[in-house]
Amino acid sequence: MRTEISPAILYAGSIVVLITTENEDGSPNIAPMSSAWWLGHRCMLGLASYSQTTINLRRTKQCVLNLASDTMGDQINSLARTTGTKEVPARKITLGYRHVKDKFGISSLTPVPSDLVNPPCIKESPVQMEAELVDIHEMSKDVPDRAGSSVALELKILRVHVDDSLRLPGHPNRINADKWRPMVMSFQELYGLAPKKATNSQLAEIEEELYRA
Repeated sequence: MRTEISPAILYAGSIVVLITTENEDGSPNIAPMSSAWWLGHRCMLGLASYSQTTINLRRTKQCVLNLASDTMGDQINSLARTTGTKEVPARKITLGYRHVKDKFGISSLTPVPSDLVNPPCIKESPVQMEAELVDIHEMSKDVPDRAGSSVALELKILRVHVDDSLRLPGHPNRINADKWRPMVMSFQELYGLAPKKATNSQLAEIEEELYRA
């Protein structure tokens, strides 16, 4: 039996990303989020148009996507209801957010220099993707009272850093999926992956390099 419902959110499950950007004064900002997906070497981020990350990306066109492992729950939670925006939007105040300037300090995360962009990588993140903004897509244009409130940001991945423990032996450019344990958000809850595959994948039989553009 199935019942028709109307959920307030539809976050069925996606990886948690800690996005680092550069504030106007040159200081770093960190934003945890999970509305992210990849196609080839492009990534789409879904963010509120008024978030500090969106503001920074519009100005600098640069960020680092630090993928969170399932051991980073404390750091994610320490950032969860913070914002780098000095004037906290009313919507976020309602949700219990507060302004925090030093995101690295409050989360006990460690900044390390990036190679190609100004925002730092996060040392504790096992996968880091330096990226640049290439396009902005305004969402909800068909809903008058929500038009412009959220955006989908298209990013080009410039460089990927991965912890050596995650590399697939015998392959210089592949990540070992059996070792990678991302943090996943599903309907606001945090989950890790099971230690073994649910089943064999037909797609996994295709040589990964054949997808390279």
